[in-house]
Amino acid sequence: MTTKKTTNKADEASATPSEIGAPAAPVVNWDDSQMRTTYANVVNASSTREEVTLFFGSNQTWNPSASKEFDVRLEERIILNPHAAKRLFVLMGAVLSQYENRFGEIKLDGLAAAAAAGGQKAKGGDS
Repeated sequence: MTTKKTTNKADEASATPSEIGAPAAPVVNWDDSQMRTTYANVVNASSTREEVTLFFGSNQTWNPSASKEFDVRLEERIILNPHAAKRLFVLMGAVLSQYENRFGEIKLDGLAAAAAAGGQKAKGGDS
């Protein structure tokens, strides 16, 4: 003889996701014991089919109006697979949206012109 377990709506409403068959969100334990902090005021990117590479550095030119050249010290290179790069893209969009809601729109001089001229290709990246 088999018995069938019955549940009522009140039991389901108070159940946690793991109790009703849905996987619970994982708990992430952030280990920052090896973390270091680097400041960057310049960023560039390139990509291939398999990876997206981000370059971070510091502009070393003190008087940009007097010079047609800029010295940038590249200090960090981060290589991501396309899925991690897409997650970073979504995350950065959300963070910047929150920032602009609090402090106002961030305007970047020349960004529209660079996008119209081919974006990163015009700046030496290989998209």
